[in-house]
Amino acid sequence: MITRPLEIAARLQPEPRNFDLLFYVNGGLIVLFFTLFGSRFVLAPGMALVLPEVAGARAGAIATTCYVSVKDSGQVYTGYGMLSSTLLRDWLRARARENRRPTLLIRASQHVAMNRVTEISSMAYQAGFVSVIVAAEDPEGHGAGRP
Repeated sequence: MITRPLEIAARLQPEPRNFDLLFYVNGGLIVLFFTLFGSRFVLAPGMALVLPEVAGARAGAIATTCYVSVKDSGQVYTGYGMLSSTLLRDWLRARARENRRPTLLIRASQHVAMNRVTEISSMAYQAGFVSVIVAAEDPEGHGAGRP
């Protein structure tokens, strides 16, 4: 063994007899920190969006270059996680520079306030987006191509 010439093993502290309390304290602190300071990289939020239903919504569908999701609480999520209004404005400017004709899709849940959707649309147009589309679903039986 490598420790025998220097007698390092004799100088080591013995293992603690009971570390159960320390184990639970560490586990509790980890849970507390993830609860208080949740990371978008480790604990991704679930997006349970219920889109509004509009007859003929699929007929007006076009391809978009990027999208944002807005929850009922007004929180805005992108592929990079939740963004505040100032970070959203910067994110929209960066996405608008990436394409020649940038188009934004706003996936707003059906109970999102209309002023929040218009605020995001206004930010997108100021950032340089050519068009902004609000996502909706066709009611059952009224889809494009269905009778």
